[in-house]
Amino acid sequence: MNQSKIAKRNLVIMWFSNFFIGGSMTMVLPFISLYIGTFGDYSEEYIKHWSGWTFAITFVSAFLFSPIWGRIGDRIGRKNILIFCGIGMGISIFLMGYVTNVWQLFTLRLFMGIFTGFVSLSQAFISTQTPKEIAGKVLGTLQTGSITGSLFGPLIGGLLADSLGYATTFKWTSILIFISAILVFATKEFRIGIKKGTKTKYTSKEVLSHIVRNPVLLTVLIISSIVQIAHFSIQPILSLYVEDLHGTTNIAFYSGIAFSAAGLGNLMMSRYWGKIGDRVGYIKILVLLLFLSTIIYFPGAFVISIWQLVVIRFALGIAIGGIIPVRIAYIRQEAPIAMQGEVLGYNTSLRFLGNVIGPMMGGMISAYYGFSAVFIVTSTLLLVAGILLYVSMHRHPELEKQSV
Repeated sequence: MNQSKIAKRNLVIMWFSNFFIGGSMTMVLPFISLYIGTFGDYSEEYIKHWSGWTFAITFVSAFLFSPIWGRIGDRIGRKNILIFCGIGMGISIFLMGYVTNVWQLFTLRLFMGIFTGFVSLSQAFISTQTPKEIAGKVLGTLQTGSITGSLFGPLIGGLLADSLGYATTFKWTSILIFISAILVFATKEFRIGIKKGTKTKYTSKEVLSHIVRNPVLLTVLIISSIVQIAHFSIQPILSLYVEDLHGTTNIAFYSGIAFSAAGLGNLMMSRYWGKIGDRVGYIKILVLLLFLSTIIYFPGAFVISIWQLVVIRFALGIAIGGIIPVRIAYIRQEAPIAMQGEVLGYNTSLRFLGNVIGPMMGGMISAYYGFSAVFIVTSTLLLVAGILLYVSMHRHPELEKQSV
């Protein structure tokens, strides 16, 4: 079997693996705050704060470990690391079904973060098998796997939580993650674009130097964090916002709909944005998507019904559907194959840093100023990100152009 056929088979396998990971990761997100409320008679402010911290701690440990996994992947390959991370994540989530207090949940979410990053590792795995000229389309296709899972995950999780309880949902979620790890066994790892005499190992100092010498690449990595801060600021309190708009009837299910709406829009557009990026330039598309997201997110502060919120999140999903694959495709374009894992590790690390700051920021803002203020601050951050990238693109036009 030639490399092209192997790459296509790997893409299909990793699509399904990401589908299960995406679904399992989002099955429990809509009711994290509600789950905490079952541990005792807590005030709404207490639940908001601990929802933010419990949500964020996973990304603290993921922030620390992502570059390490990326560097190890560059040295020894990513297949075994993907399997190891899948098993570790599955065990962590399974045990969450047995916790009896917020500290136990907090600790397991911390350990889960050590193994989180399966999706980003799979992106690096596929990226190094993909020609530069179609990177956006291929990575956009891969992303539809996790998005499709994320689309169904909150709905299924909400139904399971309403019918079987929160604890049982965690246990079922872990099974999907174990399946994801098992699927990776069927892949075959290889890398393209490594010619005779090409450097095959880089020190961390050399990798960081490569990033700093490319201002546009550095800006893209920084924006990874800003976008995640904006996007995740509402995530841990979304179910509380839905409850405020809709009431307590089937709250887990309706929270799942609100979560899934963004996933549906994302699913519809991620591959399309990647193809456009391949043709007209990744940075131009990133700037466009950031400004579109700014415009769409702002009205979320003024909704008066659950369905208005759902429409806004659907539109937001369309706007941001290409940010991840286009960003990864640009890194594929600008980083040598032998260091891509570590560069993508730093990208993932900065994303997780945003995932840490965003929920805590959203929890604090909503506690003191209300839910609407979170949307206003989020829109402002997305606007800042778009301006930063636009300025960087015009200052260094030679680094923005496609080089296939």
